Amino acid sequence: MSATLLIVHHTPSPHCQEMFEAVVAGATDPEIEGVEVIRRPALTVSPVEMLEADGYLLGTPVNLGYLSGALKHAFDQSYYQLLDSTRGRPFGVYLHGNEGTEGAERALAGITAGLGWVQATKTVVVAGKPTKADVEACWNLGATVAAQLVD
Repeated sequence: MSATLLIVHHTPSPHCQEMFEAVVAGATDPEIEGVEVIRRPALTVSPVEMLEADGYLLGTPVNLGYLSGALKHAFDQSYYQLLDSTRGRPFGVYLHGNEGTEGAERALAGITAGLGWVQATKTVVVAGKPTKADVEACWNLGATVAAQLVD
């Protein structure tokens, strides 16, 4: 039986797209077997998909110092269904923000703490065009969270 890793993302810009692609590449590395990676835009992910996942990768731009409305919407529509049902599940976060990401980081920390999720590795934060090191950090984020789901 394979584990399911759900990538919930809001990817409105080329920089966010580059980060998303690197996260997906890490999560789907052929050396990590037994993990199905599902990608869903934050505005279309369903509460059922959130419930059925074994782990999560969350990606968003930081708008005006806060996470995107799209990612907030994903949690708004599923939070109470997830509460108490998904405790202990690993997650990772990548953020793209040009002016301070502290508000978004605080918001996600509050949401995921309330759900009882466990952060698998540190948040990847990128400002401006992702560097080679930023892209590698995104790849590592995807691979780290996926690897934690392997039996």
